[in-house]
Amino acid sequence: MTVYETLEEAKKRAESDEAFRQELLATRGKDGGLSAFCRILNREGYSISAIDLVNAGEESYAAMRRSTNGGGENSPLLQGEDDLYEMFLVELVNL
Repeated sequence: MTVYETLEEAKKRAESDEAFRQELLATRGKDGGLSAFCRILNREGYSISAIDLVNAGEESYAAMRRSTNGGGENSPLLQGEDDLYEMFLVELVNL
């Protein structure tokens, strides 16, 4: 299962399980929040690590930059985000 599939499954669970959602949200802004987030997901059966999240975000953002005219000086300014952890938590806040 890819990082994106894992996060999507966890989001579906968080939509229906308020305690799980709140536990994940509680990791936001804490020192070691990303690690705590991954520990919660692993405890609940989702196989994911901090490095998985970081790498997937960076790879996705890099691919997007390359696809916009090669990422050169004539490329449009991208307002992208490569932090999948933060993006996931923003989605949970907005549920």
